[in-house]
Amino acid sequence: HVQLVESGGDSVQAGGSLRLSCVASGSTPRCMAWFRQAPGKEREGVAAVYTVDGRTYYSESVKGRFTISQGAAKNEQSLQMNSLKPEDTAMYYCAHRRPTPWDGFQGFRYWGQGTQVTV
Repeated sequence: HVQLVESGGDSVQAGGSLRLSCVASGSTPRCMAWFRQAPGKEREGVAAVYTVDGRTYYSESVKGRFTISQGAAKNEQSLQMNSLKPEDTAMYYCAHRRPTPWDGFQGFRYWGQGTQVTV
């Protein structure tokens, strides 16, 4: 069982920046990602990183504005969000899965409690 703890959510004006962080229990190779869900909308994967080699993947809606990275300790990752827009308002969730080949934002088994971002 993997436990995930997010932090960093806040209210920010349009055009501003926020940095979200996630810490996972354990230290095994993994794929970690950020998802978001706004009221009345489906959950959307926005960014993912493979801890074994640093490969990253982004949704088109955030590409060029958001950057996912892993910390020195590979059980930590962060999401730098720049040029925030009102449509980025959502609950953001950290998620974890095994580092199987990338096939999109699916197969994530473990989830954090979420952190709210309001723009």
